[in-house]
Amino acid sequence: QVQVMESGGGLVQAGGSLRLSCAASGSIFMVNAMGWYRQAPGKQRELVAAITSGGSTDYADSVKGRFTISRDNTKNTVYLQMNSLKPEDTAVYYCNAEVRIHIGWGLLDYWGQGTQVTVSS
Repeated sequence: QVQVMESGGGLVQAGGSLRLSCAASGSIFMVNAMGWYRQAPGKQRELVAAITSGGSTDYADSVKGRFTISRDNTKNTVYLQMNSLKPEDTAVYYCNAEVRIHIGWGLLDYWGQGTQVTVSS
């Protein structure tokens, strides 16, 4: 069993900052890529940022220069530092982890429950 748990959401004024954390735990052989997605009301879930186990990163154009993704492989944890937040960043943020449960097995996707980020104008 694998659990993915996010923390760090909340309410912040425009221009402010928040830091999200996400830890994968349980029966894990290794964690490959980890990422943050978000879903605003009435919209589809979209990729915000992703990071491979080697540290390569990818960002949505809308957050480049404002958000930074990082990870601690020893803790199977990923972080999202969000600066210069805008009202349009308001959404539920979900953490995704690509996990290999046993050596030789394929990668499985696990999702957290989501954490609300609200940016007031």
